[in-house]
Parts: sequence; C-alpha cells; structure tokens
Amino acid sequence: MIPFASQRGSGQDLATHLLNAYDNELAEVADLRGAIAGDLHGAFKEWQVQADTLTRCEKYLYSLSINPDPAQGPLTRDQYLDYIRRTEDVLGLGDQPRAVVFHIKDGREHCHVVWSRIDADNQKAVHLAFDRDKLMRVTRGFARDHGLTLPEGYEKSRKVGQISLYEQAQLRQTGLSKEDHKQQVTEAWQQSDDARSFVHALAERGYMLATGNRPYVLVDLYGNVNALPKLIDDKSIRTKDIREFLEKEFPCESLPTVQEAEKLVAAHRKLIERAVKEDNYADRLAELKHGQMERRRAIEHEREALKHRQHCLRLAQQEKHRAERDNLRTGHLAMMKAVRRERYQNRPTGLSEFLGRVSGVNFLRQKLHHYQDAKRVRAHLEQQAQLKARQTQDAKILDFRLKLQAFGIERKAASLEKVDRRELAAFMRDNKRDQRVRARGEDGVMPSLVEIVDVDLAQNEKAAPDVLAAFEKAKREPKREVPDLMAAFERATAVFRKDRREQREGDGPERSRPLTPPPHREGHEPDRER
Repeated sequence: MIPFASQRGSGQDLATHLLNAYDNELAEVADLRGAIAGDLHGAFKEWQVQADTLTRCEKYLYSLSINPDPAQGPLTRDQYLDYIRRTEDVLGLGDQPRAVVFHIKDGREHCHVVWSRIDADNQKAVHLAFDRDKLMRVTRGFARDHGLTLPEGYEKSRKVGQISLYEQAQLRQTGLSKEDHKQQVTEAWQQSDDARSFVHALAERGYMLATGNRPYVLVDLYGNVNALPKLIDDKSIRTKDIREFLEKEFPCESLPTVQEAEKLVAAHRKLIERAVKEDNYADRLAELKHGQMERRRAIEHEREALKHRQHCLRLAQQEKHRAERDNLRTGHLAMMKAVRRERYQNRPTGLSEFLGRVSGVNFLRQKLHHYQDAKRVRAHLEQQAQLKARQTQDAKILDFRLKLQAFGIERKAASLEKVDRRELAAFMRDNKRDQRVRARGEDGVMPSLVEIVDVDLAQNEKAAPDVLAAFEKAKREPKREVPDLMAAFERATAVFRKDRREQREGDGPERSRPLTPPPHREGHEPDRER
C-alpha cells in the first residue's frame, strides 16, 4: 500500500471532490468527528473559520489517501482504522477533528482521511514535521504486522514510472499516455530522412512543430505541449542532434509560437470533433441527470418534511403559550373570587356591623381589603410580564433553532449543487475524450494536421527575412561620408550676417532718428509736489 499525504487549504473544493459520485462507484462518508455539521462542506467550513479566527494558518487541512495494493487483496475496515490510528499517534493528530471517506473506483477501494490541523484549545496549528518519513515508518510497521508486501515503487522515483499530474490530466482528457506520444513521435523520427519529411510525418500524426520556452516543442491536436527531445525514445539521440537536424530548414524564428499553434489546432480540432457524433450521448447525459435529480428530490423531500415539522413545532409552542396565559388568568380570577367569597361569608352582621360602622372599623377593613386586592393585581401583572418575556425568549430560541435547521438543509442543497457541477464537468471531459478516441480510429493515430502545417510553414517562409541577401546588400552598399559640421556652421553664420546687413541698409535714415516722447495735453499734466 502507498499513502499520499499533503497539507492543503480549499476545503470546499476538497469536499466536492470527495463526494463526486460520477468518478467513483461509491463515495461513503464513514466517520465525521469534531464538527457540528453533518456533511463535509459544513465541517470543512467550520474548520476554516477556526483557522481564520484563531490562527493565521492557510493550509489548515491534512489530507491522506490510503491506496492498498490490488494484487494483495482489499483491506478490511478494521485494517483501515488501524492504519489511521497509527498515523494519528505518530503525527500527533489523535485529538484533532477528522473525516473518513471511502471510495470505490474501477473496482478498487481506497480511503481518504482529512484532519483539521487547528488546535482550538491552544489556538495554534499542529506542526507536522517530516510527515513523509513518519508515514513511511508507519507503513512499514503496518505491512509487517498485517503480512503485506510493500511495492518496489514505495518511494517516489523516476525509475518506477510514476506519471506527473500534467501527464495524468492529458491522459484523462485525450486518452493518450506519454508512451503513446513517444511511440508516434519516435516512428516519425525513424521513418524520416530529412527535416521536412520529419515535420510532415509529425503533421500526419497530429503534431505541429512550434517554438516556446524551448527551441522546439510539439503541440498536438488537443493543444497539449511537450518538448520534442523528450518524445523521441532513443537514447543515442541528444537534444543537440535534434536542433542541428532542424535548424537549417526550420529555424526557430520561422516557426509559430505555442500560442499561435494552439489557435491553429483548436480551430482544426473543432471541425474534426463536430463531424464525430455519439449515438448514446443523450442517453448517458439523461442517466447522469436522472441520478442527480433523484438526489435533489431526496433533498426536496427532506426540506418539505422539515417545513412540516417546523410548522408543527410552532403550532405546539403557540398552544403551550396560550395555555400558560389562560392558566395564569384563570388562576388569578379564581383566587379573587375565593377571596371575595370568604369576605362575604365572614362579613359582620347585626350589632357588630353597627358598632363597626360607628367606630370606623368597617372603614379600616375596606381600606385593608382594597390594599390586599391591589397587591394581588400587581403580583398578577408582574407574573404576566415575566410569562410574556419568557415566552418571547422561547419563541426566539425556537426560531433560531429552526433557522439553523433550514440553513443546514440549504447548505446540503448548495453542496449537492457543487457536486452536480463537478460530476457534469467530469462527464463532459470523458465524453470529449471518447470522441477523440473514436476520431483516432483503430490505429490510435491523431487526425492529420498536414493542411494547416503546410499553410503555416509557407507563410512563415515568406515572412522570414533573407539574412544572407540582407548581408550582401549591406556589404555592397557604399559607405557614406561623415559630414563636416564646422564648415556647415561657418556657412550658416555667413548667411545670417549677410541677411542682417541687408536688413539694416534697407531701413534707411529713419531707422537711426531718435525717438521723442509725445507732448502732454492740457488738463492731463501730472500733479507736481509743492
């Protein structure tokens, strides 16, 4: 078994990936602890809020993927949990919130474990130092205790043939692996005698020669870019040999750039994919949408059931509050009636009533009864106000609790919408890959790019400057004499002096006559100081 682990953020995107049922035959959330929410999106959002409020940690999650070796049989759930427990003990994640998700993809079961690194009690993130080395020790001990054999490619190495993420994305989108590209380009190299035939053979196999960060790169029909020397599977061929082989007829400045080549192949690819039709595309899409509709229908049923349940809770609370108010009012009225009845039965009669009226005892008794009645009314009003405040608080608490329940349903619906979009994107990706596989046919060769490659090379040859002709022209062109700046300055000075002299001679004697101020008019003389 090989574990893959990393510290990361983007919890919502990770939750959507873990719940993707299109790419996985089974997506089961087996365990979720340390969160109030019962779904992955809500739990990861809680952990993100803890990270933002308590720490400055950006990669607040630690994600681990446990992939058992299919040749040694599947692991049991107890074995998965044992490996998870050992990992928590070694990394110090035993008390941290976590989520455990099981996937079955292409008949192979594997497990994803996501921990929150945020220690809320101490307001810090758990430091994970040398986690790769610790996971290696855990894996060796687990394999030894359970009788498993570790694969040769346990450590990441170039010798084990692990593909990169870019190559994996290419394989998912086009259905062509790096070995397929190597085979096609190597065949074109071996069958070509010169550079022009090699470029033509590449175009027949769906590759276009371009230039980018490296002098010579290949842009295939699907817009993927690869370095040309890396696709020639021949140890005796060096990058220098390929450059010398191509630079005479195809210099780098005459080739299109990667961006230009991508635009050309994109237009040609649309024409090819438009011609390839799929018979069961609508059926597969309808099946996917039917499954998504079933899940949404379950959410709708849950929402309707929640609304009915909340309505019943509100009605029950209203009935309870009404009964409490009625009981309080009925009790107060019953008490007042009992007091009046007792007073009537114990009222003085005959001589005692006469003496009480004469002596003023009856007046004092009436004042005492009035005071007692007012005190009872004030106590009743105070109880009524307390009951009203308590019922208002109960109504607010119930309303808040019902809003949280509704928010939980809406969060589930939003999470399901994200998963549906991810599944639809994966479906469109697989459908486009299937179209490209069908367009390649049984031989697996990409459609030809000879048409656009020949036109582009012809245009580039016309646009490319003839360096030798320009050099010969520059060599035959006579040298220009260096201008004499002093002689030019003296000629300009002589012309300027001549013009000034002619101008003075043409003005005559009127030019040298002195200027006299105009006479002052009477009445306008300035005041003199006296």
